Amino acid sequence: MAVPRARLLELMKAQCQLFSTTFNPERVRTGNKILRQRLRGPALAAYYPRKGPDLLDLQREVDDLGLLVDNDEADDRLEHIAALKLRGKSAPKKKKGPSTESKHK
Repeated sequence: MAVPRARLLELMKAQCQLFSTTFNPERVRTGNKILRQRLRGPALAAYYPRKGPDLLDLQREVDDLGLLVDNDEADDRLEHIAALKLRGKSAPKKKKGPSTESKHK
């Protein structure tokens, strides 16, 4: 003995209300499977350790007081780059806008 389709749909609707699921008799793809999953953002954010304060943060805080913070690593880096420039071994200058050569062609 076959049960009419309308009766089965009423049963499915009541079942969905009872168990708090979506009523989708046509079985259209809705994306509920993805939306029900746990969010990945907090787990990914917790994987990497938090960034602690560094010398730049300290320097920003004491700038109002007129104090100087000695950053040896930054000074060494700038000296190294200056020495490379004197020897002609530094990085090339960046391009500043459209090329004039392409306009003449």
